[in-house]
Amino acid sequence: PPELSILNNCSPSQLEGLCSFLQLSTCPEPLLVRFCSWLLPLSPELSYTSAAILAEQLFLRRVLSLTQPPSRHLMAALTSFCSKYSHPFCCVLVAAVLQEPGEGAEQIKLVCELVEECLEPLSVQAVLSQVLEVPLSEKLLPVLQAVLGRQVRGHLEVLPPELLDVLVQTLCRQAPAFATSLNYAKLVTAVLTAYQSQVS
Repeated sequence: PPELSILNNCSPSQLEGLCSFLQLSTCPEPLLVRFCSWLLPLSPELSYTSAAILAEQLFLRRVLSLTQPPSRHLMAALTSFCSKYSHPFCCVLVAAVLQEPGEGAEQIKLVCELVEECLEPLSVQAVLSQVLEVPLSEKLLPVLQAVLGRQVRGHLEVLPPELLDVLVQTLCRQAPAFATSLNYAKLVTAVLTAYQSQVS
């Protein structure tokens, strides 16, 4: 709809107010899917700041409150939004999931699915950086495995040397804490498989 051009003319505070007025954070999921599909052909496309605000308003509350797998409609909306605005989405939503106490199981599964299926390579690297900035836990290991899984399948460019160094150092430093973890063993094997020439 032509009215959506207003999204490009709003200041951040105006956009937050508009989202609140339209009740986007609580709109029914079928409408959420339609709204996200309208964003795709928007020209010019949203700025990083506007996309980040929309990611927060549209998805943050829904994702953080998940206690079971996301519905078909919510997954369609997430996939649609990520297809064009994956970097602001990651910086808002993945960061919030990682900072949640205990990292909810459904939220972590969702992040893994997005990493494996939806996010562009630079956004996947951003997810990896975010994971490596927080204390590593058993629940977060599958996210690292999802990143490396894309690497092994050839759907991700080789990690920058500095990011690979941080990953390897983190795994070495955390080894004693994961001495009995099968997921940790799989993760180390995946790193050695993908980067055997760079890891001594």
